Amino acid sequence: MRWAGIVHRAYDGAPHRPRGPSPLSPIPSDAIRDRIVPAHTPPELIRNFCIIAHIDHGKSTLADRMLQITGAVDERTMRDQYLDRMDIERERGITIKAQAVRMGWAVNDIPYALNMIDTPGHVDFSYEVSRSLAACEGAVLLVDASQGIEAQTLANLYMALENDLDIIPVLGKIDLSAAQVDKYAEELAGLIGTDPADVLHVSGKTGEGVGELLDVIVRKVAPPVGNPDGPARALIFDSVYDTYRGVVTYVRVVDGQLSARERITMVSTRATHELLDIGVISPEPVATAGLGAGEVGYLITGVKDVRQSRVGDTVTSAVAPADGALAGYRDPTPMVFAGLYPIDGSEYPALRDALDKLKLNDAALSYEPETSAALGFGFRCGFLGLLHLEIIRERLEREFAIDLISTAPNVVYAVTMEDGAVVRVTNPSEFPDGKVMEVKEPVVRATILAPAEFIGAIMELCQSRRGTMHGMDYLSPERVEMRYTLPLAEIVYDFFDQLKSRTRGYASLDYEPAGQEPGDLVKVDILLQGEQVDAFSAIVHKDKAYSYGVAVVGKLRKLIPRQQFEVPIQAAVGSRVIARENIRALRKDVLAKCYGGDITRKRKLLEKQKEGKRRMKMVGRVEVPQEAFIAALASDGEDGKKK
Repeated sequence: MRWAGIVHRAYDGAPHRPRGPSPLSPIPSDAIRDRIVPAHTPPELIRNFCIIAHIDHGKSTLADRMLQITGAVDERTMRDQYLDRMDIERERGITIKAQAVRMGWAVNDIPYALNMIDTPGHVDFSYEVSRSLAACEGAVLLVDASQGIEAQTLANLYMALENDLDIIPVLGKIDLSAAQVDKYAEELAGLIGTDPADVLHVSGKTGEGVGELLDVIVRKVAPPVGNPDGPARALIFDSVYDTYRGVVTYVRVVDGQLSARERITMVSTRATHELLDIGVISPEPVATAGLGAGEVGYLITGVKDVRQSRVGDTVTSAVAPADGALAGYRDPTPMVFAGLYPIDGSEYPALRDALDKLKLNDAALSYEPETSAALGFGFRCGFLGLLHLEIIRERLEREFAIDLISTAPNVVYAVTMEDGAVVRVTNPSEFPDGKVMEVKEPVVRATILAPAEFIGAIMELCQSRRGTMHGMDYLSPERVEMRYTLPLAEIVYDFFDQLKSRTRGYASLDYEPAGQEPGDLVKVDILLQGEQVDAFSAIVHKDKAYSYGVAVVGKLRKLIPRQQFEVPIQAAVGSRVIARENIRALRKDVLAKCYGGDITRKRKLLEKQKEGKRRMKMVGRVEVPQEAFIAALASDGEDGKKK
C-alpha cells in the first residue's frame, strides 16, 4: 500500500538514542549560527520539513520548543508563539502566515541545517500549507493526544501524500491529563498504515520527546535533490513588504547558487535586479555570502514595486540564466467574494496601495476595482473563506489605518440566459435582467469528523442546508467520518458555528471545491422609495427569499432616520414585492397656533401640509447615512447568518 510505504520510509520504529543536546542544555545560539550560516551548506546536510496539523493542535508550541532546544533563540528573547509575528495571530492563538526558520542540530557530531516551516491549521489558509509542502521533503504530522484526528489533519495528510513527502507521525500534548496516547496512536497508525509503536510522543510544553523528534527528522527526511553546479534556479514561495528595504522575497534554491551583489532575473517578468542582501532566517534575518542548492532564505533587491515579486515565479542568474522556469503553484480559487469600501472616499488610493502590499504577503487574496451607487469607489475582493475575509479586513484597518465597510459576503454564480449566454456573477448587482434559464452555484465536498453520538444532529443540520450525503465511515468505535456535498453559500455564514454548537465543540470540518450545480436561486433587491440599493441586494435560495427580505427591511426601518415624508422600504424578487416596511414621516404640528375657531381653518392647514408632503415625496431623495450602512452590513455578518 502506498501510504504504508511512505510512512515506513519516514520512521521505521528503531530505538532512538539522543544525539543532540537535551532540552535542559540548549546549544548556544552563536555557536549554532557559526556552524550553519556559512554560504552554500552541502545539500546532504540540509533537511527541509514542515509541521502540519489541525488548528489548535500545538504546532506553534512545538516550534517554540524546537527553537529553544536547537539554540536558535536564546532564553532572554524567547516568548510564546515566537513565529507568530502578527498581533492578530497572538491575540486569537492561531497561525495565519506560514513562517520559515533555519535551525542547527548535531547528530553524531555532524552539524545539520534544519529548515522548518510552521504552517496554519485553519481550512481557510490551506493555500499557505500547499506552498509550504512544495518547498519541503518531509512533514511532521501532529495530532493532539487529547482530541485525536480531525478533519484538517486528514486534508493536510492527503496534500502531503500528493507531494510524496516523508511523513513522520507524532502525537503531541502527551502531558495533558486528558491525553489518550495509546488510543489515538492506534487511530493514527491505522489511518496511515503503520504500527502504533512507530508514532512518536512529544510534549511541546515540557519539551519531552522533541530532541528525539529532531533526530528522526535528520535520519528519515530525505535531503534536497538538485544540481549544485547547474544554472541558478530558485522558487519564490513567499514575500513581504518592508517600508525601508522594499520587497523581501523568500526563496527555495533548487539548482545552482545565488551570491550577494550578483544580478538576478525574474523569469516571468524578465525584470533584472541586483541582489543587495541575501541570507537565511534563523529565526531573525542573518546575512550570508549566498545560498546554495536545497537552501531556504531571503533576497532583497531594493525594489519598491510589489508587483515585481510574484509567488511561484522563478529567480535565476542574469549572467548565466536557466533554460526554463520551475513548476510554480496553482493559483488559488477564491471561494467567497465581498466588497471593501473606505468610509472616507478620499482614502480610495490608500486602500489600493494597501491591497497591493497585502497581496504580496498573502497570495490567496484577489481584488478588482468596483463602484457602488450607495458606497462609492471600492474593491471587489476574493477570499478563501469567511475567516480569511475577517483577517484581511482587520489587517487593513490595523496595519494601514483605513476604516472600511464590507458588504455581505457571497459566492460566484454562473447564470445561463435563454439565448445561451453565460454570465459570471460575483456581485448581486451583476445579476442579469431578463429571462434566466439556469443558475449554477458552487458546491463543496465536506468532510466532518465527530463522535458517533452526534450523527443525528449533524445529518439534520446538513439536510437543512441542502446537503447530499455520500458516505460514512467509522475511524474507531467512537469516531465517525461523514462526507457530504453542500452548496458553498450555505456553509460560508454560520455552518461551522452551528456544527460546533450541536456537537458540543467536538466536530471538525474540512471542505474542498467540487464544481458547480444548478440551484433554485433568485435575486432579492432592496428598494428605498422605489430606488434599488445595490449594497443590500443578495442572491438566495427561493425558499429563503421571504425571510431574508423581511429581516433586511425590518433592520433598515430602525436604522434610516425619518424624513419629512413617508418612505417605503421594500424587498422584491424581480417585479414582485415580497416584504415592506414604512418609515413614518416627521410631522410639524401646524395646528399648534389654533386655539379654537372654525374647524374649516384647521382642515385648510392640514390639507396644505398634506399637499406639501406629496410634492416633497415626488422630488425628495432619501440619503442613507454612512452609519446606517455600517450598522446594517455589520449585522448582516451576524444576523445574516440566519438566512
